[in-house]
Amino acid sequence: MPAKLPTALIVDDEPDIRELIEITLTRMGVESVSAADLRTARTALAARTFDLCLTDVNLPDGNGLDLVADIGVHHPDLPVAVITAYGSIDLAIGALKAGAFDFVSKPVDLHQLRGLVTQALRLGRAVPAVGSLQAQLIGESPPMRALRAQIARLARSQAPVYVSGESGTGKELVARAIHAASARGEGPFVPVNCGAVPAELMESEFFGHRKGSFTGALQDRDGLFQSAAGGTLFLDEVADLPIAMQVKLLRAIQEKAVRPVGAASESPVDARIICATHKSLASEVAAGRFRQDLFYRLNVIELEVPSLRARAEDIPALAAHVLDRLAQSYVGPLPALSAEALEALQYHDFPGNVRELENVLERALAMAAGDTIRVQDLGIPARAPHRGTSAQSGIVVPTASDERSEESLDSEAGSLPGGMPATHASARLPAGVSLEEHLEHVERELITEALNATRWNRTEAARRLGITFRALRYRLKKLNLD
Repeated sequence: MPAKLPTALIVDDEPDIRELIEITLTRMGVESVSAADLRTARTALAARTFDLCLTDVNLPDGNGLDLVADIGVHHPDLPVAVITAYGSIDLAIGALKAGAFDFVSKPVDLHQLRGLVTQALRLGRAVPAVGSLQAQLIGESPPMRALRAQIARLARSQAPVYVSGESGTGKELVARAIHAASARGEGPFVPVNCGAVPAELMESEFFGHRKGSFTGALQDRDGLFQSAAGGTLFLDEVADLPIAMQVKLLRAIQEKAVRPVGAASESPVDARIICATHKSLASEVAAGRFRQDLFYRLNVIELEVPSLRARAEDIPALAAHVLDRLAQSYVGPLPALSAEALEALQYHDFPGNVRELENVLERALAMAAGDTIRVQDLGIPARAPHRGTSAQSGIVVPTASDERSEESLDSEAGSLPGGMPATHASARLPAGVSLEEHLEHVERELITEALNATRWNRTEAARRLGITFRALRYRLKKLNLD
């Protein structure tokens, strides 16, 4: 019995466009069903199952983006691509934000259309790489579970993704995970550090060049965009691109085509763009160092990678994973982390995040004597007891009004919210730590937890802590958290 052919739903009120797409799909071995308006399309979706939907935006009885939204709710596994008028890139970006898989512009480029259909059909057959994601992205904290869920959703789209987060959080690993779980997973993943490419070679590196186009161009050479064809181009530290290159990158993304240096015409490229930077792109735009229109194109979907501070409960699993990897090149029995060393790791701020944790453990292995890694082998400051005890800490909680002086705010001691009396975090003061240092640490922990819980909404954090906004602002400045 012959295998069932994939089926596409084509929604467009122009008969010529429908016929062109139908002929193209037939030659690709794809059956098609046509609809000239939203009502007919919705009827067809209710009557049978499709593998792909292509819809125009402007329809006689409504907007194609409404159909995109309907499909997202009622047929979440159905890839839907939007057909837009030439030059309507803003509309295309809006469609991607609404949940469209991809877009194609009129007049329809058949090469681009065939590539889109191929990717969409692969997506329908692809099995999400959940196992590999679990193996690469260590941790079961709420932020990490949410991150993996977002990755799985983004893998079903072709939309550009902006991966934000602090240095060392694993932004490239997240980009690779999105790529691996997508329909492009079998294609190339091409990473490039934008800050490491010399400005004079940047255009050639990104777009390629033709023989003789400049001194030293001895033969034709493909650029990074061509190398990523059928896969993903990862632009790391994209904020470091010079303005002149940002203009060229914007055009390449909008037109899905590049012009190699020395070439007379543009060539189509099929690469998904994922970018990352540890800087705030919005702040770079405000400062005039990054083009707003390029930011708009790249930031279709933002995915924030949590800092290690925000998921300290994952540190034991991360440490075990790092030590297992280091064990492959370690001579002799691998020392084990002592309970005190593990607790110290959980209390370290890790401004360098996972990368810093890896460096700390690698150093500890080199410094460890015997079969145990001790606190002093880590080379990090001694910390207070476990975070879980901080709710019963001796934090100073002022109930000062805005009229009180900063000195009175600093010295005031009271009770925790709800009338709970302030007590010591531990019956004994840790060795080598003064009472003032101990209380300052606990205060820092409680304030940080409140800020993280409210996504750094200071007004709400102050309310949770039972203090005034002014008192919180003073303490943030005092503790260098501002």
